Amino acid sequence: MKKTLLTFTLVVGALVLTGCASKKDLENCQTENQRLSGEYQSAKETIAANNARIKSLEDQLAQAKESAAALQGSLDKSLNNANSNNINISKLVDQINESNQYIRHLVEVKSKSDSLNLVLQNNLTRSLSKEELKEVDVQVLKGVVYISLADNMLYKSGSYEINDRAEETLSKIAKIITDYKDYDVLIEGNTDNVPVNTQSEKMKNIRNNWDLSALRASSVAQYLQTRFGVDPKRLTAGGRGEYNPLVSNDTEFGKQRNRRTQIIITPKLDQFMDLIGEAPETEDTK
Repeated sequence: MKKTLLTFTLVVGALVLTGCASKKDLENCQTENQRLSGEYQSAKETIAANNARIKSLEDQLAQAKESAAALQGSLDKSLNNANSNNINISKLVDQINESNQYIRHLVEVKSKSDSLNLVLQNNLTRSLSKEELKEVDVQVLKGVVYISLADNMLYKSGSYEINDRAEETLSKIAKIITDYKDYDVLIEGNTDNVPVNTQSEKMKNIRNNWDLSALRASSVAQYLQTRFGVDPKRLTAGGRGEYNPLVSNDTEFGKQRNRRTQIIITPKLDQFMDLIGEAPETEDTK
């Protein structure tokens, strides 16, 4: 990303110095810079989320190690005073072994969780072209797949009807949904904060952004069902209107990012636990 931004900066500088750049070229460069900045910000957000999960697991691991050290200290003390008290050394040994087992479990969970995220993300992105990836944001967090698609690649202008351009991309997403046949699929529509033009012929029956976002999500769900045979029992469509923005709506670029449809592919809880393994039983849970 940094290399791309540096290259872009050098190109713009060269155009300005030579006096060969037209106003249109400069505007195109500025648009491209905005897009790259958005992608860079999205990548930073993904990294931050992953780092937060790693930090949480590291904190749990540190706490477990502290607990093991405390139990070991108790055992040492018991051994030194074995003749003057009736402490059950055998029970302390069992507690230490359980604590060590839990430490190993935390390490294993982190490894499996990271591997699951990577597998799911690779399965999605490997079928998308470079051009599609410019308008399709794919993230995997805690085993849940989030696919965010820009409105201009899905819908006809000023409408909730699916355009012809969307078919190829949605066909690839439908293939992933079909492969993960036991996963639930939630489709969420999102808009910017610009009120719907109710005077438009296409929008005359739409009251507000709630309606528009819900209708767009429903259009995607029905398209996946009728065109690609996705089981409608797995699909849920909903609209969040303008109330779930990614960024501020103060700029045109921000509004463009907020106008999106998100497809969320979620494993059922029991399946996810089978993938990452269950926590070991402790004395309190037996």
